[in-house]
Formats: sequence, structure tokens, C-alpha cells
Amino acid sequence: MNFHWAVRIAPLCLLPALIACQAPEEPENAERRLRNLRQLTFGGENAEAYFSFDSKRLIFQATRDGGQCDQIFVMGTDGSGITRVSSGKGRTTCAYFLKDGRRFVYASTHLGSEDCPPRPDFSRGYVWAIYPDYDIFLSDFNQGLTRLTDTPGYDAEATLSPDGEKIVFTSMRDGDLDLYSMNIDGTGVQRLTDTLGYDGGAFYSPDGRKIVYRASHPTDEAAKIKYTDLLSRNLIEPNQLDIFVMNADGTGRVQVTRNGAANFCPFFHPDGRRIIFASNLGDPRGRNFDLYLIDIDGTNLEQVTFDETFDGFPMFSPDGKQLVFASNRHGKVRGETNVFIADWME
Repeated sequence: MNFHWAVRIAPLCLLPALIACQAPEEPENAERRLRNLRQLTFGGENAEAYFSFDSKRLIFQATRDGGQCDQIFVMGTDGSGITRVSSGKGRTTCAYFLKDGRRFVYASTHLGSEDCPPRPDFSRGYVWAIYPDYDIFLSDFNQGLTRLTDTPGYDAEATLSPDGEKIVFTSMRDGDLDLYSMNIDGTGVQRLTDTLGYDGGAFYSPDGRKIVYRASHPTDEAAKIKYTDLLSRNLIEPNQLDIFVMNADGTGRVQVTRNGAANFCPFFHPDGRRIIFASNLGDPRGRNFDLYLIDIDGTNLEQVTFDETFDGFPMFSPDGKQLVFASNRHGKVRGETNVFIADWME
């Protein structure tokens, strides 16, 4: 909960002899689910912060400290000890701790070039770059690297199953952006999706039996042509994304959201029955993203954050006590994104 809300709901007992001591009603946009909100990073573009299995550390990607593009950093959950753990070469993304806490997976373009790849051209609209040089690596904290993927094209967005045995990731190895799983040593690759369109940003459920992810599947012929044309230029247009859930083997796919908005970065609630995600569904202009909670059957939508800037990339701690997310709130310059953590209130 933000400090100004805490001040506003303080009990008013100025005239105890005349009136009962009551707390004013909370504003409709109070972030009631979040208590003791703390900002962990200050300056730069810091995002996609994910907990270690013991809930004591966070690993995240950031363009900061004079860097030219995203690198991987770790820190304590109190924001202390921020340390870069990637090499500083190429562009990196989507890091995730292994269960032993001594290793992590992430994607990097450094084998293609040690320089930062160019940012996408927004002159024809907002697009995401699908850098074909991305491969997934297993690393220790001394930058000892093991390459896990070596197929042509994009391999990234890797996260781990709760038992630490499986990795789910997005790959273009079969000509489209689909989800795959593999063992943590890169063996046993299994394709999980095969519908034309982008499938990505996947996470396992707390019991490891299901996967939640974001997807955009063009349906009419014009949309399919546009998608494949952009993909041939290593781009996608994320104007409309929906949240899906499926079994961990790729069966039983169910669409959760159908609101026409850009819904992304979903993560399971610790109870396995709800999903937290970011969406611009509340902004007619489509610019502001907030966090929402929804049941896996698409019911009981609840808005969690109400800031007038971007809120995204939420993750619950494994013990379910905290929520970490990225936000533009309190930014001193345009585009500044920082990592925030709060105690989660049920």
C-alpha cells in the first residue's frame, strides 16, 4: 500500500465524545492487495525480476549503469547487493534461477555479435524485435556458460518447473514462435504449441502440471499475412495478446482472456487457481498497463494496481508472501522502469 493511502485511512478520533472512532472508506483505486510496497532499483530500465527458489534473491534484466542494452543482474529482495552476472556482451533477456541457487538460465545474442543488436524501427507502429541470435545458456555466477540451444533463429523466454527439472521456452526452430520444453541440460526437447502466431512468456503452475502463457493467433487471411511478413523480418506486433493455460505436455489448451487488449506476463497465484497478469484493458488509448488477477476459467477479474503508468512482469515468491513487479511509477525521467516488491494480502 502506498504511503499516501496509509495516511488517508488513519482513524479520525478528533471528537471522541461526540462521534464514534471510524476509519474513512478506502478509495476505490486503493491497491489493497499490496502492503509495505518498496522500490528496489533506482534509475535505468529494470524489469522481469524473478525470485530464487528460496525467496531470498531476485534475478532481473536491466539497461543501467551506463550499459547500452539489457544485461542480467542479481540482488537481494531488499534491493541490496546489485551485481551484474552476465558477461556484458550482446543483449540478454529472461533469466531464471535453477533450484540449487548456484546457477541460472538466460538468453543472449553474444554468439552472433558482442555488440548490442539494433532496436526495432517503430516508424510503422509498435513492434517487438525477435532477435535471431538469441540462444539459451546455463550459467554459474562466475560466468561459466553451457549452451543449451543451437538451432537457427530465436530461442529465449526460458523459465523452470517447480521441481527444477524442466525448462519451458519460446523458439522459432520450426518456422513459427512456439512453446517447447526441455530438460535443464538441453536434452529431451518437446514441442508444446503449433498454432500459427506467437506463443511465449510461459510459466509453470505451482504443482508443475500446467503452463500459463501469452499468445497472439491471427485468424483472418489478412492478419496471417501481416504476421508472417513481420516474422520474416524478425518482428511481431503485440497489440493484442491473450492469456492461455494448458497442461505441461501441451494438451488441453484453454483461452483465459477475451477482451481485445494486450494481456501479457501472466504468472500463477500460489493457489494454482488464479493468474496475475498485466493488461491495458482499462485504458482506451492502450498505453497504461496495470496488474489484474483472474481465475483460470476467465472469471472473477480483479484489478490489483491502479498507477497511471506501466505496471508489469509480476511474480509471486515461492512461499506466496510477496509480489515483485516492474513499474514506471516514481520514475524521474521518461521510460525509467524499476523493480518493486510488496507483501501480498489475501
